[in-house]
Amino acid sequence: MQRYEAKRAVIIGGTSGIGLATAKMLVGGGARVLVTGRSQAGLESARTELGEGGVVVSSDARSLTDIDALASRVKAEFDTFDLLFVNAGFSVFAPLENTTEAAFDEMFNLNAKGPFFAVQKLSPLLSQGGSIVLTTSTANIKGMPLIAAYGGAKAALRSFARTFAAELLPRGIRVNAVSPGPTETPIIGKAFPDKATADQLMAQMTEAVPMKRFGKPEEVAKAVLFLAFDATFTTGLELPVDGGWSQL
Repeated sequence: MQRYEAKRAVIIGGTSGIGLATAKMLVGGGARVLVTGRSQAGLESARTELGEGGVVVSSDARSLTDIDALASRVKAEFDTFDLLFVNAGFSVFAPLENTTEAAFDEMFNLNAKGPFFAVQKLSPLLSQGGSIVLTTSTANIKGMPLIAAYGGAKAALRSFARTFAAELLPRGIRVNAVSPGPTETPIIGKAFPDKATADQLMAQMTEAVPMKRFGKPEEVAKAVLFLAFDATFTTGLELPVDGGWSQL
């Protein structure tokens, strides 16, 4: 029997990076996985990489209308499911004086409001003893310049993890968070299309991490799956996967 045989998972933000790495591990272990994303290229690539074990859905993690539609689709595909991994997130880099209201709202809509309502709409479909994992960030505890709104939104998400964990205890549903540090995903390239700027930032972040490297999406995915299925006496936790950045 494969490790995740008969398991069903939903990954919001699952067509690239950490989300896709997690989906691939689940499918490789026998699970069926529904992943969401917005980029057409990402959606098509995920369909190819996940094969028959994956269901790929176009859905905007910031849109309550899309979240409602996603809940209906999950109900139709799985009826009930075992893991909700709320992973969609993105950072806009800007100093305090240049942060616009629109950028602030986008950070909170994507990194806090969207996840809040995703858990509200999808948790009723989780099976007894199911699990929720949220992706926070080391930015929610470190004072990191240029990403104040992002860090604040992720701090709100960290707080939600504790409250959700308390509210869902009667159903035996555990809620935890994984907190990645610098990870080899497309985010920095999207935020800084100028390669020289992106390379400079990556070099600075590499130097700041005690382990002197970026993490790999698969390393974070292993932590997600540990929280989801193995850490059966753990709820309300935030697990850093950051090369020691938040700890040393």
